[in-house]
Amino acid sequence: MTSDMQDTSINSRLQTVSTISGISTAERQFDATGKRQDHEIRCVQRRALLETLANELPSGTIRYSSKVVSIEESSHLKLVHLADGSILKAKVLIGCDGVNSAVAKWLGFRKPAFAGRSAFRGCVYYDHGHSFEPKFLQFFGEGVRYGVIPCDDKTIYWFFTFSSSSKNGEMEESPDKMKQFVLGKLGKIPDNVRAVIEKTELDNFTMSPLRFRPPWEILRGNISKNNVCIAGDALHPMTPDLGQGGCSALEDGIVLARCLGKALRDNQSIKSEEEYKRIEMGLQRYAKERRWRAFELISTAYMVGYMQQSNGKVLTFLRDRVLASFLAGKLLKMASFDCGKLSAS
Repeated sequence: MTSDMQDTSINSRLQTVSTISGISTAERQFDATGKRQDHEIRCVQRRALLETLANELPSGTIRYSSKVVSIEESSHLKLVHLADGSILKAKVLIGCDGVNSAVAKWLGFRKPAFAGRSAFRGCVYYDHGHSFEPKFLQFFGEGVRYGVIPCDDKTIYWFFTFSSSSKNGEMEESPDKMKQFVLGKLGKIPDNVRAVIEKTELDNFTMSPLRFRPPWEILRGNISKNNVCIAGDALHPMTPDLGQGGCSALEDGIVLARCLGKALRDNQSIKSEEEYKRIEMGLQRYAKERRWRAFELISTAYMVGYMQQSNGKVLTFLRDRVLASFLAGKLLKMASFDCGKLSAS
């Protein structure tokens, strides 16, 4: 990441707490965990990440509000029809168009499935700084899962996931009802954590259903076809229980750039047919390299979320008394992944 990225706090610990008893069930010190012994968690706001990435591109590269309507084949090119009537000619088409990806649909993938849960998210800003330690706090119990994590010395990000139904739909139009719902489900937690939700302005509350791609579709589906592929949420939408959605998209970008760079290197003297084949093979290498990583991320995130948010007596006992450390460790294990260097050499 470039120096344009805003300062972020390095959170050096992960702590899980039962909202039923108010007792800590597990705590991990990142600098003394795992073989690498270099774990850290940084909470970066989406806007800061997008602006940083966008600033690295030449001016005019990005076209906003350009919804894809359809995709047409024209020899070795793909014609991308946009909602405003314009058509883009693509030598390589990479679908990074999110959960409702038109490119994924073109490749044969179905719409991601509803996980049966929804999430509230929000940020709160403290003018004179907050008093939270640099650690990620997670709370589980009574069918909910939530957490707070410092972004920097003045900003706290929080999330709250719960099992949802059609009865919860009316909350989407009422931030005040969202806030009251969350406050009523917090259980036994420290006053300063409760204060984070209370201090959050209503226009900073968002609610969204959690969706994921069934992992067996990743194994069977076409991640790439000819000169088309998908990445990010278009490829592996997952529940947010590992905090790896954005991270895995960056992994995709590195692997994809490496595979395409190798395919397109020294291509000025080759014919278009050979170039097309090189692109196709490069995307196939990318798909092969990312398939099992995507499968594991989706599966693990779903499993961790299901167990952490369970309200059943048996699973609650196992989660709080037996599996708390294991589940906390899963977050670190899945984050400890080396996707290689960007260079194709």
